[in-house]
Amino acid sequence: MKVHRLTVTIEHIRAAARQIQGAVLRTPFLEAPRLSALSGADVFVKYENMQVTNAFKERGALTKLLSLTPAEKAQGVIAMSAGNHAQAVARHATRLDILAVIVMPENTPLLKITATQEFGAKVVLAGADVDEAKREADRLSKTHGYTWVHPFDDPLVIAGQGTLALEMLEDQPDLDTIITPVGGGGLISGVAVAAKALNPSIDIIGVETELYPSMYNILHSHSLPCGGNTVAEGIAVQKVGEHTRKIVEKLVSQIVLVNESQIEQAINTYLILQKTIAEGAGASGLAALLAHKEQFEGKKVGLVVCGGNIDQRLLTGIVLRELVRDGNIISIRCTIPDRPGILGEISTLIGQLGGNILDVSHHRLFLEVPAKGATLDVTIETRGTKHAHSIIQTLEEKGIKVQPRGNGQYQTGAYTSI
Repeated sequence: MKVHRLTVTIEHIRAAARQIQGAVLRTPFLEAPRLSALSGADVFVKYENMQVTNAFKERGALTKLLSLTPAEKAQGVIAMSAGNHAQAVARHATRLDILAVIVMPENTPLLKITATQEFGAKVVLAGADVDEAKREADRLSKTHGYTWVHPFDDPLVIAGQGTLALEMLEDQPDLDTIITPVGGGGLISGVAVAAKALNPSIDIIGVETELYPSMYNILHSHSLPCGGNTVAEGIAVQKVGEHTRKIVEKLVSQIVLVNESQIEQAINTYLILQKTIAEGAGASGLAALLAHKEQFEGKKVGLVVCGGNIDQRLLTGIVLRELVRDGNIISIRCTIPDRPGILGEISTLIGQLGGNILDVSHHRLFLEVPAKGATLDVTIETRGTKHAHSIIQTLEEKGIKVQPRGNGQYQTGAYTSI
């Protein structure tokens, strides 16, 4: 492990905590008995999704803004972000009467653009991705003299993010482990500096999506590819910061990777068990905990729900997908004789078995079906996998050929038609 002189210390983080007190919410850090029962660990959750902008980014953004000279404040600030950092800078710059210009990629969802504008920032759309947007932000900064507010690779931003770890350990000093998402590394760097200073034996575990293993590559000397569409866009970072890399190399115990399905299930678990909304990045810590239960069993673990800004349609789709995974929604294809009344007979039978039909599609022209036959695609709401199996078994006993559709035993790729 490489040794570096840290650019951020516990004193910097304590100073940041004093500066932002009252302007940023001291979020709850609460025991989660249902997550503990599910994982085998003693789990506590830090609800950063309760901030005004629904994410931890306010801590670092405000710390940076408070450091500006009068001349810098008068000139204005610039940031490049497609999400939570944009809203954090916008909110606190407006509150401090500082002009804020936020450069966002052209494909940024309208919801995020509107939210950033509503917090008072001027939004500039430029480029097809964050790299192109950053080039435009660099140009505007040089042209107008704006001060950069970097989303993660700034010692003041790192110090601000670390304030949440001070709160966690003030509430639960004997934590064994803190699991936190990793994008560019600002959050985990601040958390690691604060937590290790207060409790040198604590383990700091970072989590990245398998599609963007940027920090994992550095710590493990790998060159896994970075790219692709992920539900955890908040940690979809191809290049980590220089300051953050040095801190992580020195203080972080491990970086683990989670896949898309694990993140989706964690989002749903937070919603169902904790009644809280987590975006993909915010749920990645829970995804890692549930994917590696044996590593954390019996330990006192702190999770950070770092943000709750998830698109409503995406959240709806994830909930439906989890119903499919659990067998609460199944789709089956029945091969049936093409005669009057058969559709009603099957519908009645499914109803008598306690299934609720959500969608029906009747086909006569599939060539793999005999000329006097037809196929019937049925999407059914059930009481779980055992109930789904019972419905399928009974249909087959009645002489109906049944083929479950989609991924897994009873999963369906057709659920989106509901």
